[in-house]
Amino acid sequence: MDRTNPPRKNDRATPAEFADWLRDQLERRGYDLRPRGGGQTRFAADSGIGQASISRMLRGQGAPETRVLEALSETLDLPLAEVLVAAGILTRDVLLAIRQQTPRTDPLTPEAAAEELGITDPQGVELFVSFTETLRKQRAANGGDQAAEN
Repeated sequence: MDRTNPPRKNDRATPAEFADWLRDQLERRGYDLRPRGGGQTRFAADSGIGQASISRMLRGQGAPETRVLEALSETLDLPLAEVLVAAGILTRDVLLAIRQQTPRTDPLTPEAAAEELGITDPQGVELFVSFTETLRKQRAANGGDQAAEN
């Protein structure tokens, strides 16, 4: 397996593949992962990730939490998307699809949102639109964007 890139093109990476990928990334950056090398301890200090979590990831045990993957991304100076693919959270195909989405330029109406969510029953659409309008009125009554900050 090529350990320079996140594993496999289209399938989700396994925990063992993520462990291999992470080990390679750490060793490339000078972390000595031999039993008494101190690399895990040093990386734990550098990243703020618990040493037990690092050890589990390197053994291919369990899926890391999102905050751990974010810390890996920052500490290793890698795009979060690359880390998510390496960890098997995203596939390369899903990542490509996300990157190819065209940003919406027109405002999303409640009716269009209902359609995108698969709400097709006229009563369901009416209920969705009504609920959306109620939330907008509540937001306006609470000071607009200030309500979103609280």
